[in-house]
Amino acid sequence: MRELEDNSAGALSIFMGNVRNRGSFGNVSEIYYEAYSEMAEEKMREIENEAQTKWGIKKLVAIHRIGNLKVGENSIIIGVSSEHRHEAFEACKYIINNVKTRVPIWKKEISEESQKWTDGILLG
Repeated sequence: MRELEDNSAGALSIFMGNVRNRGSFGNVSEIYYEAYSEMAEEKMREIENEAQTKWGIKKLVAIHRIGNLKVGENSIIIGVSSEHRHEAFEACKYIINNVKTRVPIWKKEISEESQKWTDGILLG
């Protein structure tokens, strides 16, 4: 929150994505996120720069976690401060939608019965 403080910003919007207990293949106890780190970081910066340019964002923080995360834990947090709420909301929406489609991060759904990548590859 402190990284988003700006006295010229009248709006602060935060999006938090959490691991839920149901996934593409049924019940989930945790999710394993894997990334191609160098490319993921580059793509995240690219998306952040696009949002800042398009909506005149004052400050922005976007973090996607990798590794094993339990149900209820945050997988991604996006925070945006801007002059007005419309820009903050739109930037958050733009960032999460583009992270999901452009950043090389993959997830494996883990349950007591199985471990499956979301594309359906059986791993155990």
